[in-house]
Amino acid sequence: MNYPSLKSFMLRSKLCLLLLLGCSLQLPADELQWHGFISQGLIQAPETNFVNLDDSISAELTDIGVNMSWALSDKLRLAGQVVYLDGGRRYTKGTRLDYLFLDWTLYSDFDWRLNMFVGRFKNQHWLYSATRDVPFTRNAIVLPQSVYFDSFRDIAVGSDGLALKTTHDTRIGEIELNWSWGATNLSKEQSQILLSTLAQGDAKQDYVHQASLFWRPDQSAWQLGVSLLDSDFSYKKAELDLYSDGGMTVQRVMLNGRYAAEYWELSGEWVQERLDISDFYVPGFKRNSFSQGWYVQGRYNLMPRTWALLSVDSFDLDKDDRSGVKFSQSTGGMVPAYFGYQDDVTFGLTYDFKDNLRLTMEHHWVKGTARLAYPVMPDVQNNKSEYWQMWAMQLMYWF
Repeated sequence: MNYPSLKSFMLRSKLCLLLLLGCSLQLPADELQWHGFISQGLIQAPETNFVNLDDSISAELTDIGVNMSWALSDKLRLAGQVVYLDGGRRYTKGTRLDYLFLDWTLYSDFDWRLNMFVGRFKNQHWLYSATRDVPFTRNAIVLPQSVYFDSFRDIAVGSDGLALKTTHDTRIGEIELNWSWGATNLSKEQSQILLSTLAQGDAKQDYVHQASLFWRPDQSAWQLGVSLLDSDFSYKKAELDLYSDGGMTVQRVMLNGRYAAEYWELSGEWVQERLDISDFYVPGFKRNSFSQGWYVQGRYNLMPRTWALLSVDSFDLDKDDRSGVKFSQSTGGMVPAYFGYQDDVTFGLTYDFKDNLRLTMEHHWVKGTARLAYPVMPDVQNNKSEYWQMWAMQLMYWF
């Protein structure tokens, strides 16, 4: 599926937003709200390429951000955030415009609300997708990789395009419906995190189309949801390149739920993802596979200011080959079967020194390497162990 006007639409949207930002500088200061956060940590994942290649303790666990929200009128709001991220080899390091969008309230009354977002907006369709870059809003330092695959982070976290959000209060509770359409520009470094450093050509996300529905029952701590995703990618090979011209289609179906009580919280998501590859490896190559993953996380308030986390996360590259044996056989045994799955059990502790100063620590016990880079070219050289461990600690402050 092609959307030839997408690039033009995004360029015009960004220009309009910049003009609005310039005009907003004349608004009274009390119309502006701004906040920020800074966090620094240590992380180690020996015998893998998850963070680094020398198995050392790494300080590549940095999140810094400043965000603002400016009320242009009763119905228009301009919001933006700039972040600096360093996650080692997990995703691209550096400063980036995380989001910059115009929020327009199209309709609002006692029971209905409809908003339109134009520009670079966050992914609102998963439980933690919109806030995964803000450390104090997530339950874990490293989110469950079955759903929040770090190598795919820069693509999944948001898009340039158009989004709609509507909420409706009913007798059975609040209903929220989200829809979005757009794309993410991929840099050379982002492409190589996905495709390996052997990729010398240009990767492009042609479009991503998403929709989600959430239900919050009246007088209940539950939230239940379902989301759908459809996206196309294309690859144009370089003159000297291991890969060929090709395309990929990614489609997701997700179910999620969360229960938030005063002293404990339970959350989980289930995903089935279809990956259809045409050519890419070699001309004429075809592959259509379905992966599955899920996680369940529980948090409990042990004592004032102290929370404990227990998480179970599971992912299978092919739902019809959960042991990875067929996958290994398809490579002539060159890729071990444990690249076909990844299971993770995590225990963590969080302590709040103040209302805006927090220390989080966690340890992961992992079996399998299916969610380690690179997704389309398994790194056998640096991921030699089926069983591996990871630990991380992070101090965070927000204002």
